[in-house]
Amino acid sequence: MFISSPNIRGAYSAGSRKVSRAAEKNALFFAPLLPTTLQPHFQGFMTGQHGSSSSLVETVAGFTAGIATTLSLHPLDLVKTRLQVDRTSSSRVGNSLRIAHQVFKTEGGLAAFYRGLAPNLIGNSTSWALYFLCYSSFKDAISAYRGQEGWMLTSSDYFLASGSAGALTSIFTNPIWVIKTRMLSTGSQAPGAYSSFAAGARQIYHTEGLPGFYRGLVPALFGVSQGALQFMAYERLKVFRSRSGRDTPLGDISTGTGRKLGNFDFLALSTLSKVFSGCVTYPYQVVRSRLQTYDSHLFYRGPIDAVVRIWAQEGLAGFYKGLGPNLFRVLPSTWVTFLVYENSKVYLSKLTVNT
Repeated sequence: MFISSPNIRGAYSAGSRKVSRAAEKNALFFAPLLPTTLQPHFQGFMTGQHGSSSSLVETVAGFTAGIATTLSLHPLDLVKTRLQVDRTSSSRVGNSLRIAHQVFKTEGGLAAFYRGLAPNLIGNSTSWALYFLCYSSFKDAISAYRGQEGWMLTSSDYFLASGSAGALTSIFTNPIWVIKTRMLSTGSQAPGAYSSFAAGARQIYHTEGLPGFYRGLVPALFGVSQGALQFMAYERLKVFRSRSGRDTPLGDISTGTGRKLGNFDFLALSTLSKVFSGCVTYPYQVVRSRLQTYDSHLFYRGPIDAVVRIWAQEGLAGFYKGLGPNLFRVLPSTWVTFLVYENSKVYLSKLTVNT
């Protein structure tokens, strides 16, 4: 993110505006779903009518964070997905290493851990760009509606803004996650395995139609509560932290109120908020992954049937398969996402001012 050349800065800024405009179109498509009292405020902030460049900054910062997170942690995501869709083995310590060893030995070495990287990159970068764009816009709309500054928002306001942004993002990106889950859950040589992202999209469309792209959407929408809880906790912890203690050294990132927060603060606060939300809502991820596999229709008739069968056949532990590697994966993922996101916001804010 340390871009010093004026030519590179100019190209990066121009590209950023294109990404932002595309994301704005997608987000504005959902504006009519909002309460009528919030629609004018939301549209104003999305289109820059309020003189704010936050939509540009939030979109590109989220896009950058999604790419960085996926490139660094995709192998752990693959192992977690294999554990989530496993219906045969018990949930015990060591399964993660067993699956990792099996993938390495039977599916092509290190390269096998990057199967499904393309849909994961597309999904994560698009999701985070759209999510942060909508989240920022919802917060601004609520603040404008109430005539308050953003930092004065309540926990319920953060929950509403984050939950709404998460729901819209889930609807928009679910087709990507279906393909990604199917590619990660099997080796490239397995019967029926997709050879590429495009091949997977074509096969789903021809064999399952449009509904096939929205398998697992119901538990995914339920899982929006995880992100809502995480961001609610993260935002409140940021406000609490910024109002405590003394200022940190010059150059650290500021919340805009109280003391300035640095990278260590963001690491600690993102960890606390992620562990809190992740442990509460993890079971939905297992149900969603089970419903998104190739042969899910042979085992489950829908989300409720999946819950009943998992409980009957595997007990409570079945809903927490893969929790260990998931926490091991999501914490570094959370650190990378929030550090890149917070630092990108600062850099891009300066960039938009200077261009």
